[in-house]
Amino acid sequence: MRKLAATYIFPGDRPPVKNGLLVCEDDGTIIDLLEREDNWKEEASVEYYSGVMVPGFVNAHCHLELSHLHKKLEAHTGIGAFIGQINQHRKAEPDVVLKAMQLADRLMWAAGIAAVGDISNSNASIPVKQKSKIYYHTFAETFGFHPSRAERAFELAVQVRDECIKSGLPANIVPHSPYSVSEPLFRKIQNEAAKAKSILSIHNQESKAEEQFFKDGTGPIAGHFQHNIGLDLSHWQAGKRNSLDATLEFLPTENTLLLVHNTFTGGDDLKLLQTQRSVDNTFLVLCPGSNLFIENTLPPVQLFRKFNMNICLGTDSLASNSALSVVKEMITLHQYFPEVGLEELVSWACFKGAKALNIAEKFGSFEPGKKPGVNLLTGVQLKNLRLTEHTKVKRLL
Repeated sequence: MRKLAATYIFPGDRPPVKNGLLVCEDDGTIIDLLEREDNWKEEASVEYYSGVMVPGFVNAHCHLELSHLHKKLEAHTGIGAFIGQINQHRKAEPDVVLKAMQLADRLMWAAGIAAVGDISNSNASIPVKQKSKIYYHTFAETFGFHPSRAERAFELAVQVRDECIKSGLPANIVPHSPYSVSEPLFRKIQNEAAKAKSILSIHNQESKAEEQFFKDGTGPIAGHFQHNIGLDLSHWQAGKRNSLDATLEFLPTENTLLLVHNTFTGGDDLKLLQTQRSVDNTFLVLCPGSNLFIENTLPPVQLFRKFNMNICLGTDSLASNSALSVVKEMITLHQYFPEVGLEELVSWACFKGAKALNIAEKFGSFEPGKKPGVNLLTGVQLKNLRLTEHTKVKRLL
């Protein structure tokens, strides 16, 4: 048994405890969280830490497969050019891809990440996930803009999902984005999701280009389809609805839904969401580091809070981020949105992420019987409980 004390303990799902004491089994299973008096006395069996203790982080959106693209892409190009760069540089020797994923996995563990929702387009990451200390839920992502590709695209996603499950890894099929999935392919995903009652994840309103493509069928995304991969756009019917409105009909309301990025999501979109879905099983996944890299802007976090949306955090990939670090995303949000308190950020980074991935029975908060991991944040302004550019994370359990 271990007893861990810190200046503050943030349980993840309730207010922080000052001078708290966390009691755990040796394997990290939580026994109890105790609040002590200010005049407590030191005990020989207690480990004392100056800083803020939090549960293991949940990275709700990651692309482990793209780890070999670290520092290879140009920033601030917008989504159309970014996708073009991905296609240009994605292919690499399998050994190079594998080693990059192994390193990224180890660094995520060292950065206090306990669980990951990972986007996969192939089986390449399975050997890494099987040996990892991190819990992975794999989203077998499919895309196929042209209707003629629907059958083959879905078959490929089924192969990825089945191989993951065969390897002992939870997985299900999800769409890539509103603009890269045809209606026939969406229907296949919809039917599968309804049958499996699976978690759905989709890139949502990540760029102005997405809005433009749905509005009039032009812009960087149209240019990418036409000029980079030579697709026929004649079937595309623009001008009817925006991307979120056009997509929601294919995402069963009873399924948990992760909407990722939401950089250009507005008030009308949130009203639409709350009209068509329950807020309880709808999560907005924020990836601020990636948003700044690609579009050089951030989502309207104040608006999301005003609408009481469920928020969780992701890192996206090393193609669009300098590190796969949830605490780095928290620091960025604290910098740009100082009105968001540390308690709320920890909730997004831990408990809300665990709920989104349907693993809150084990991860996300310090509750008896759970095994969420234990992190220590140092370099925190303890007087006003704010993260700084010097904040670092140390894994304790």
